[in-house]
Amino acid sequence: MLLFNSCATNPVTGKRDLILMSEAQEVALGQQSDPAVVAQFGLYQDPALQRFIENKGQAMAAISHRSNIEYHFKIVDSPVINAFAVPGGYVYFTRGIMAHFNNEAQFAGVLGHEIGHIAARHSAQQQAKSTLAQGGLILGTILSPTVAQAGNSAAQGLQLLFLKFGRDDERESDRLGVEYSSKIGYDAEEMADFFVTLQRQQEKGGEAIPGFLSTHPNPADRFETVNKLAFEWKQKLNLTNAQVERNSYLKRIDGLVYGEDPRQGFVENYTFYHPELKFKFPIPNGWDYMNSPQQFQMAPKDGSAMLSLTLVPGETLEAAAQQLLQGYNLQPVESKSVTVNSLPALAIIADLKQQQGQQQQQEIRTLIYLIKYNGNIYNLMGVTTTANFNSVAPQFSSTMQNFSTLTEAEKLNRQPERIQIKTVAQSSSLLQVLQSYKVPEARLEELAILNGMQLSDRIDKGTMIKVIGK
Repeated sequence: MLLFNSCATNPVTGKRDLILMSEAQEVALGQQSDPAVVAQFGLYQDPALQRFIENKGQAMAAISHRSNIEYHFKIVDSPVINAFAVPGGYVYFTRGIMAHFNNEAQFAGVLGHEIGHIAARHSAQQQAKSTLAQGGLILGTILSPTVAQAGNSAAQGLQLLFLKFGRDDERESDRLGVEYSSKIGYDAEEMADFFVTLQRQQEKGGEAIPGFLSTHPNPADRFETVNKLAFEWKQKLNLTNAQVERNSYLKRIDGLVYGEDPRQGFVENYTFYHPELKFKFPIPNGWDYMNSPQQFQMAPKDGSAMLSLTLVPGETLEAAAQQLLQGYNLQPVESKSVTVNSLPALAIIADLKQQQGQQQQQEIRTLIYLIKYNGNIYNLMGVTTTANFNSVAPQFSSTMQNFSTLTEAEKLNRQPERIQIKTVAQSSSLLQVLQSYKVPEARLEELAILNGMQLSDRIDKGTMIKVIGK
């Protein structure tokens, strides 16, 4: 009986699917997740671009298979090339993916793909199958599960961001992306071209593109399938003048922040600098790191430890410590007042309390430095197993005890790179055009991918292209 009650009709296929939540629960889950998404990444501060995604998203949602729920569309402040949807009608694009679109039709195809995940209730089904990724970012990809238990502040409420959809789900969302973008008048063949851009970006950097390529069908097959579907929908809808809107899109992203934004913190030579908050500290040599508006995380490649920096509330160091220990369910072992480069601080060693009835797991020990500076209390927390603590504690301490005021003008004044839209003055190859704008040789291929072109492509006079500047 439970299984029968847990089935629901898929709005797209009309078939009965195993889904362990009602539509109301799904919408509530999206509402609960949204503040965590925004806290993790921050919203990109460009009202015109936010209006653009909202307007196009609402137009597409209205013709989707699930137009009865309320949709929300946001651009988050991340350089990663990604778009993702969470249950209940919430769709997010990063500024990184916005930078890599070269026309509105590419944008619309991906928008339709993400709405497709919601329309077909893919994320709700994935939750039913318990295949949620735990936390993404460093916590999910580097840390061992034992350590991640204690260091999961980034993971709480964010498990839904990094859902791993199966290939059948991705194919269905590609199909819906073509259908929805075609129905609001766009040329869905451009969506196929964008998959080529994603594939080139992945091959160039050797990096994983979250969400879009991890579990997706073979890119060559995907390109061919999307092109075929786009052609069929053009005929079905008699779309003789399907929109591409290249120039209008490029004008929209003129001035868009590109890559990491140093104003939110940046790393050079294993030192983290934050120009806005005016502090710096060293990163343990060889450790991986991840920055977000909410926290800065560091971890060795073997995942045996984690070190993070967050802000904590509290009028005093003692009040902040009490709240922190309670929040993480930590039992203090040792605590003492110290100074860190003339700043008042509290150093604490604390162990994770074992829950009653919990299976015996490896014991977790933390080293915490709470540092009061410029009206804020900073929490530098190192997490590892008790058995590993003595070997990694010196690395924790070195970072924590070298937290200091940032005074170097060059670091304080560091500005982000931005996309600049240029109009080509005379016809030539993309290579020659980029060279005329003094693009460094090491970045020529990067700019070719950003423009969705090959360096050998001929560019006509009057064509708009992207370059990078400050």
